[in-house]
Amino acid sequence: MTTSAIFTEAVTLEKAEAEHFDLAFTAVTQPCPWPKAYGGDLVAAAAAAAMRSVTDGKTMHSMHSYFLRPADIGAQVRYEVELLRDGRGYSTRQVRGYQNGKPLYVCLANFAAGEAGGTYAAEFTDDLPAPEELPSSADYLQGRDGGTMTGESKAYWAGGRSFDMRHVPGPVYLAVEGAKVPHQAVWIKPFDPLRPVDGLTDAQRDLAALAYVCDYTILEPVLRVLDLPWAQPGLVTASLDHAMWFHRPGRVDDWLLYVQEAVAADSGRGLGHGRFFTRDHRHLATVAQEGMIRAS
Repeated sequence: MTTSAIFTEAVTLEKAEAEHFDLAFTAVTQPCPWPKAYGGDLVAAAAAAAMRSVTDGKTMHSMHSYFLRPADIGAQVRYEVELLRDGRGYSTRQVRGYQNGKPLYVCLANFAAGEAGGTYAAEFTDDLPAPEELPSSADYLQGRDGGTMTGESKAYWAGGRSFDMRHVPGPVYLAVEGAKVPHQAVWIKPFDPLRPVDGLTDAQRDLAALAYVCDYTILEPVLRVLDLPWAQPGLVTASLDHAMWFHRPGRVDDWLLYVQEAVAADSGRGLGHGRFFTRDHRHLATVAQEGMIRAS
């Protein structure tokens, strides 16, 4: 049975004794069929740790991350939070993730109280098929094989990521489906209603959900334009750094449109850019991420 519990388990933190900074939490990285843990797992857990350290009602509006070392799967990561600043309008936190005694992830997160001001939002892309008209990852992969795709990785792409993902112009799992253009869109929805998460409000959980799911496909426009499907023999990718801005609140319980484009690719690295929209055209968040892309 497909479920969104993998995500909510990833951001369920346990309080711990701080060893380096002001507060500490631990979380266990979730299963995936790759040699090391999924990068969005770390981003979302760090976001949850930062949010749990801000108790005056401010909302996280941005976070900027670096991935320093790969994380072991199914192992505990300690997230240490430094309370860098608490002002009337804004607060800032540093979060470092430690595993096996070494730092493997670091981010700065900023929080805002909010105030009256002008409003502008990027335009929603209206000329795309509705998600109900597109095949799910499970539907697309059924009966298909090739490249480095194993039964385990196929099952993970189909139902192990907590979210249903439907691509326009087509997936890049086994081959680059559709035009080899530097842009794509992905409809995203949890497989089932998101569960409550201890220590987080529903709004904070939904914000962490965006931080979690964004990393799965943000480099795909780069892969698409380079004609590199995920199952390409010799392809190795890794997240290097990540930035995310949260513009306005929104529930993650219906289809979201994740519009993405490749910004640059060179010297074994690629930069992707993405924006999350609700079906009623509300622009929730913006993402930029650079990753290593090694194709032999």
